[in-house]
Amino acid sequence: MDGVRIPQLRTILFPPKGTQKSALREWVETIVVAGLIALVIRTYILQIFYIPSGSMIPTLHPKDRIIGLMFTFRFRLPQRNDIVIFKYPEDPHKNFIKRLIGLPGDELRIRDGDVYINGILLQPQGYQVVRDHSYFGPVTVPGGQYLVLGDNRPNSADSRVWGFLPAKNLMGTGWIRIWPPQRLGFYQ
Repeated sequence: MDGVRIPQLRTILFPPKGTQKSALREWVETIVVAGLIALVIRTYILQIFYIPSGSMIPTLHPKDRIIGLMFTFRFRLPQRNDIVIFKYPEDPHKNFIKRLIGLPGDELRIRDGDVYINGILLQPQGYQVVRDHSYFGPVTVPGGQYLVLGDNRPNSADSRVWGFLPAKNLMGTGWIRIWPPQRLGFYQ
């Protein structure tokens, strides 16, 4: 092996001044930058979520995949009927998705499956729910917290089971269903 020298890793990663970057260093830089961009997008802009249960039927079905907008609540307050993605209050390592129904200060009660907010019957606008014949409340939603319900009321563990959702647990809103392909599209 006369005349053949194996370059040192330091020379490959950090070539002397005045020389071009090595191909390996350019690859490493590209991968690091792409990784950082992906991390920022996933944390602050868009994230894909898998729907594991039927608690949001008929809006979302088990095995659906949706894109969540992670920046929504940086620009506006949560609104009634938003489909919200949040850290489950009893285990913050789990993400849940439900419909936001009660805002801070609202008095909420459920009578024979009908939801009343401040004494007025809530009429679903642009979405359907699977009704049950439950009774709940009256409760007043505390400041800095929300009340969320699944659209499939008889089969949803939601605020009726584990209590109010702290505002700090809100992550974003559901935006678009991307799986399965035949159900691709926006939902309410």
